[in-house]
Amino acid sequence: MAALAGLAIGDALGMPTEGLSPAEITPVTGFAAARGLPAGGVTDDTQQAVIVAQLLVSGGGRIDPHGLADALLEWERDLRSRGIRGLLGPSTRAALTAVAAGEALEEAGKYGTTNGAAMRIAPVGIANPADLDVLVDSVVEASWVTHNTGVALAGAAAVAAAVSAGVGGASLSEAIDFAVEAAERAAKRGNWVAAGDVAARIRWSRTMDPADVPALIGTSVATQESVPAAFAVLRHAEDPWQACCTAASLGGDTDTIAAIAGAIAGACTGAGAFPDEAVRTVTEVNDLPLPELADDLLKLRARTR
Repeated sequence: MAALAGLAIGDALGMPTEGLSPAEITPVTGFAAARGLPAGGVTDDTQQAVIVAQLLVSGGGRIDPHGLADALLEWERDLRSRGIRGLLGPSTRAALTAVAAGEALEEAGKYGTTNGAAMRIAPVGIANPADLDVLVDSVVEASWVTHNTGVALAGAAAVAAAVSAGVGGASLSEAIDFAVEAAERAAKRGNWVAAGDVAARIRWSRTMDPADVPALIGTSVATQESVPAAFAVLRHAEDPWQACCTAASLGGDTDTIAAIAGAIAGACTGAGAFPDEAVRTVTEVNDLPLPELADDLLKLRARTR
């Protein structure tokens, strides 16, 4: 459960600072209310990850692309009916708009380059053992409807691989090694677009001071920025809470960067990775079925093995 809890905690910590510059942010130390959400409230990062987890469970470990598109469209309609705007990332919004207009699923995600696939992919890492071929195929299956480009798939594969390796008992260093391999493999899938190489940037990020991330890597919604940025802050993974707070203080797409960092740190650290009060807060405030989802995903992992 630590990976899912870490994702939600990072999301909630980064939610109030999303879109701000580093100069505008007082270093994050805890949850805060913002954007019409209560302290501990989560965004689409966690909500879409829950959708992916539920589809994996109902599909016996597989995700039907049509089912994912339908689930995301229903989720968006529900948000709109409650007057909630601005939660969808640009690639997911564009793909869902295309699907709703009747465009073929195979075309909807061909230009999706941003981090929507990476932010919601952690359940795929939990549900699948660290087998590179199986894992990359599962990432593509869970992503191509909205993000069918090499760069987006590389970013999602890196996150899923790190989570999978961590759940399997790998150290953070081992998990990052596996993430780089997965990113290299997945970059060859989907449509090519001009973008920085995710695997190379993750390698580079391992030696980087998190304070240098906004200037040198960037913290935008671009996959080649936000995913390596999340890996860069994981030098704090011995204290996953601090890793998430650091990510939430970077500026830019802080909720996604912190959510990715939290999921990986939680997976590699395991039970007790985060303060009990923080886990309780995000679970209760957002009514998240994290323990049940984690158990079901681990059952899928055991069956896959």
